[in-house]
Amino acid sequence: MSVGVEALFTSALGLVAPWEVVKVDLDTAKRRIDFEVGCNAKLLGCPQCNAPAQRIHDRLRRSWRHLDFFQFEAWLHADVPRVACGGCGKTTQVSVPWAREGSGFTALFEALALSLCRELPVRQAAELLRCADKPLWRRLKHYVDQARELDDMSTVRTVGIDETSLRRGQHYITVVHDLEAKRLLFATEGRDHQTVVDFAEDLKAHGGDPAAVRHVCQDMSAAYTKGVGLALPDAAISYDRFHVIKLAMSAMDEVRRTEWREQPRAVERALGGADRKVLKGLMWGMRKNPQRWSARQIDAMHWLQYSTLKAARAWRLKMALREVYAAAIEHNNPDQAETDLRAWLSWARRSRLEPFKKLAKTLSEHFAGVISGMVDNRSNAFVEAMNGLLQQAKRAARGFRTADNFIAIAYLRMSKLAHLPAHPFTQAVAR
Repeated sequence: MSVGVEALFTSALGLVAPWEVVKVDLDTAKRRIDFEVGCNAKLLGCPQCNAPAQRIHDRLRRSWRHLDFFQFEAWLHADVPRVACGGCGKTTQVSVPWAREGSGFTALFEALALSLCRELPVRQAAELLRCADKPLWRRLKHYVDQARELDDMSTVRTVGIDETSLRRGQHYITVVHDLEAKRLLFATEGRDHQTVVDFAEDLKAHGGDPAAVRHVCQDMSAAYTKGVGLALPDAAISYDRFHVIKLAMSAMDEVRRTEWREQPRAVERALGGADRKVLKGLMWGMRKNPQRWSARQIDAMHWLQYSTLKAARAWRLKMALREVYAAAIEHNNPDQAETDLRAWLSWARRSRLEPFKKLAKTLSEHFAGVISGMVDNRSNAFVEAMNGLLQQAKRAARGFRTADNFIAIAYLRMSKLAHLPAHPFTQAVAR
């Protein structure tokens, strides 16, 4: 190929003296293009002590995968010099301008891989890039860790603490969100009080102050409450709507299942039959909001509401608690919210339904935090939304081998990290 073509690729790769493309080899049968990059310097500065004009000791052969050239897989090859320094006495390999040390990919290729992993499952990104997924996981974690070291958490004042399952069994990840900046701050294995203490240490390491955190939104975990007391002493706790309603939903399901198991004939009489489709429609109808009922669920719920089943009372209690929360969002008045919740608790205690009597006791023990969560619309909605984003991150990380991999993909997608490599195909000028 002509010298003009080699000069063209030298410019396209952004190389400056003493680096230049000295040979281009295109193999259409293998669908591959190889660039030989040379270093024409006789003397180089020492990478260790920056002493100028040191002699080259030897050269080591290195190769890097680069962005595709049209439909061809592109590779860069170079004999990288090692400098024998007379100043510090060390023999050190010089850095190449197109890749970080120790990587078999160019910086632009890594930036593209990172951008794809933000949007696609890592395995799918690896297939598009025609490489294995394991190297992508290593690079993803490297750049996420690097960006997090530079992350600024000095403005954190309101956080949400939650847990998500890592895989089947008792494997959990604790996550902490900044509810004002709407981003993931911290994630770690486990769900005990130490996870909150670890967050406080991480917050200090990134310029934040645990004493400046004023509000924590969480579930009713005793472990998290203990951790907040130890590590975030000035923070007020509120229990968000999503977790409280989830407890009511669980209590309702327990009443329904017990009644179906112990009094099947009463259920059959109330519903006009024990058809499997009717029972399934009733189960989902009780869980959904009325606006989302299907025709079958509307029919099943009609029979339930006119029955004397315990499940009917359980459903009314669950819906009444939803109405208490809906009213609190409208009036945003703590005193009115207290009045409404106390009335609901009184009804639940007198319901003769053991799961709801137990729930009433739980909410009474955490009364102040429940009220705080009722009038704090900001955390109510966002913690639930972040749960959905975490599930998306988990699906994107399918095939992950370690908790560190799942945490890395969660940081990449949800932390709004400012110091990640830019997408290599970002439009340079407006069209």
